[in-house]
Amino acid sequence: MQKHSILLVEDEEHLHEALKLNLEMDGYEVDSAYDGQEALKQIQSAHYDLIILDIMLPSLDGFSITERMRLNNNQTPILILSAKNTSANRVQGLKLGADDYLTKPFNLEELLKAVADAIDF
Repeated sequence: MQKHSILLVEDEEHLHEALKLNLEMDGYEVDSAYDGQEALKQIQSAHYDLIILDIMLPSLDGFSITERMRLNNNQTPILILSAKNTSANRVQGLKLGADDYLTKPFNLEELLKAVADAIDF
């Protein structure tokens, strides 16, 4: 059986490494991007089953990445994971085309459930 692939876009290194480890332990193949431009390049050059996306990123924010993907008809599920926890931020992310929006700090089990739900839709 082929592993599902996830692009993890998170610039906070400790959180990135912890998330990557937990996702890999759950059986996912995880690619990493630490800034918005790098993420866009990877999204254009590879297929992913899910993109986990921070909002506040160097070079290009997560809202812009979400918007560009949807404008290019890329329907890969997007799970936003952000410290921006107002309802206005959440609504903005969902309106731009994100499939789910979790706020930091988050419960790891809740995140893994959201990942499984997004991939198995």
